[in-house]
Amino acid sequence: LPTTDFVKATMLSNIKIVLIQTFHPGNIGAAARAMKNMGLSQLVLVNPVDFPSEEATSRAGQATDLLENVQVVGSLEEAISDCSLVVATSARDRSIPLPALSAREAGVKLSGEAKKAQVALVFGRERMGLHNSDIQQCHMQVNIDANPVYPVLNISQAIQILCYEIYQASETDKAEYDEDEYPLHRELELFYQHLEETLAGSGFINESHPGQAMEHFRALYRKARPTKKELQLLRGSLAALQKS
Repeated sequence: LPTTDFVKATMLSNIKIVLIQTFHPGNIGAAARAMKNMGLSQLVLVNPVDFPSEEATSRAGQATDLLENVQVVGSLEEAISDCSLVVATSARDRSIPLPALSAREAGVKLSGEAKKAQVALVFGRERMGLHNSDIQQCHMQVNIDANPVYPVLNISQAIQILCYEIYQASETDKAEYDEDEYPLHRELELFYQHLEETLAGSGFINESHPGQAMEHFRALYRKARPTKKELQLLRGSLAALQKS
């Protein structure tokens, strides 16, 4: 049987920290350092403004190996395509909200699911955070509790706090474990495309002016969080409707 240390190492290696369009390269280096402090190694950058950078290397300290192995991609969808759970970091309320987690709950949830699949924790731009289009690709949202008089954290502080919570959950064996297998992000996106095609074909939505219908359907399925088997059932029912 695998040892506890092996399971923990595998769990932590399955967790991606995803930074979208980071403006200051020093924040990339600080993120790498925070991650290495807490045993995380997968850093993914979506369209960074300035990378590689001497400032990023300087701020990384002894975590330059993470920068050498960083994955740079062109879209959030590419960064998370192989993930079964994606958690957004955002302090803003949304018109179609995601299921909300505290920092501690996020650590438990991410580390638990990482025992069997790739997962991601997504951070937005320093000045603007995550766009609604980014949020729509995530399953849940985490907000770090802070002094309401001044609750603003910079991105490197937020990364350090959440990486700490992930590490603590793995260290204390509080990580949740769910026997169900969940679809990857790319599999969910194919389902949403299939659903939209079926709804458009039935006349339920207008392809030229879909409005917020699909955003609400996405929110519905995020809350339900279908397993792989349930998603196959849903895809099968859509295929049958298209044939009828």
